Amino acid sequence: MSQPYEIIIIGAGFAGIGAAIQLKKMNAHFLLLEKSSEIGGVWRDNNYPGCGCDVPSPLYSYSFSPNPNWTHLFGKQDEIKQYTLDTADKFGINDHIRTNTELLKSSWDETNHHWRIETTQETYKAKFIIMACGPMHVPIIPKIPGLETFTGKYFHSSHWDYNCNLKDKRVAVIGSGASAIQFVPKIYPEVKELSLFQRTAPWVLPKADLIFSDQWKKTFAKYPITQKILRLFIYYLFEVFNASLKYPWLAKKIQVSGIKNIYRGVKDPELRKRLIPSFAIGCKRILLSNTWYKTLGKTNIHVLSGIKKIDGSTLYSQDDQNSEADVIIFGTGFEVTTMPITQRIFGVSGKSLSERFDGSPQAYLGTMTEDCPNLFLTFGPNLYTYTSAFVIFEAQLKFITSAIQTARKKTLSSISVKPELLTEFNHEIQYSLKKSIWSSGCTSYFLDKKGNNNTTWPWTSFYMRYRLRKFQHNDYITK
Repeated sequence: MSQPYEIIIIGAGFAGIGAAIQLKKMNAHFLLLEKSSEIGGVWRDNNYPGCGCDVPSPLYSYSFSPNPNWTHLFGKQDEIKQYTLDTADKFGINDHIRTNTELLKSSWDETNHHWRIETTQETYKAKFIIMACGPMHVPIIPKIPGLETFTGKYFHSSHWDYNCNLKDKRVAVIGSGASAIQFVPKIYPEVKELSLFQRTAPWVLPKADLIFSDQWKKTFAKYPITQKILRLFIYYLFEVFNASLKYPWLAKKIQVSGIKNIYRGVKDPELRKRLIPSFAIGCKRILLSNTWYKTLGKTNIHVLSGIKKIDGSTLYSQDDQNSEADVIIFGTGFEVTTMPITQRIFGVSGKSLSERFDGSPQAYLGTMTEDCPNLFLTFGPNLYTYTSAFVIFEAQLKFITSAIQTARKKTLSSISVKPELLTEFNHEIQYSLKKSIWSSGCTSYFLDKKGNNNTTWPWTSFYMRYRLRKFQHNDYITK
């Protein structure tokens, strides 16, 4: 076992790198463990055709490290990944990163008040642990009857098989979520036929994907205040949009924009009917695209209902239509409500976090959970809202660094959330969510197996940042 660290971070995506930067400023003795051979998180793993972000680049970046060189208002996968690498290098944290080091088991030692962290390389121990693993990195391939009989190739969009030639192939795409609306318009020109199996039509709004000219880039570099102003403007725009979804009359106006987007791209009346969502806008994730509907109107594309079964090269939809395919591409998303990493975390009781959550995770302010002293989650339960991920985890990092500094100042060996505080907070969250758009009747990954929404934050991100602004010592059990 190595010498003990003050803090160990698990995961070198944006949240983990952000945490490392803040800890370095605190002169902390820390280590960042990454299971892959390269940092980058979701933007390392996802590199399918057309992959990009649906949050504008000035907001989808660290507030303390703006990038004046974005080529588009909405960043593309390759430049977002490069921004990750550049930021880690800029703030000098690469020496603190251990790649190819996957967490196997993390156990709390109640006697010595530290975490024992077993990995594929060696075993570490640390006083604090920050789980920056991200909620969207374990892909879901649904259990479809007959999938094992399929005679062609299949893969998930997050593990894109670039060795699989799609030219003149019959391709079936299963799922019509955030990934599919990006890669389908990119691949359809080369395929012979494309069958889209869509369980539920999403709301897709126009995407104002502007190109930043060289002059804009020079202005951002020379006058950083201009990019800060743009970031602030976009942030408030998202807050207004988020608030609008809570008022039916405003939400209907946004829905009108979505329907107009369908009518602009699709001329076939029957296809239009199949593409108009059956739920209120905002109940599921809202998507952005200028090419999705134009693509679905092409003659070599067929839109079917959800997949029912597979028999050899024949795929059957829920309404018993069938389609032949040489290749299947799954755009079926990721495991969100039950994070697999929770199966590897064992708290005071000796039970895994997964066992304690029992399919319905809870965490105080999405950051600390019962039975796990000195453990912090990033993107934990009930923190998702219509804003940038950077807004969320930077708010969390203020809380986390405040907690660690408090422990240093008061020489505390452990910090635990009070069970009654967690229960009260969860009741408050669920009560507010019952009145929200996310509980208006649709089925989505926001809901867990018990029907609880343990994904979304029902209030503004202003309020989130306020609640996470500082660690409140009296609200916790300390030793």
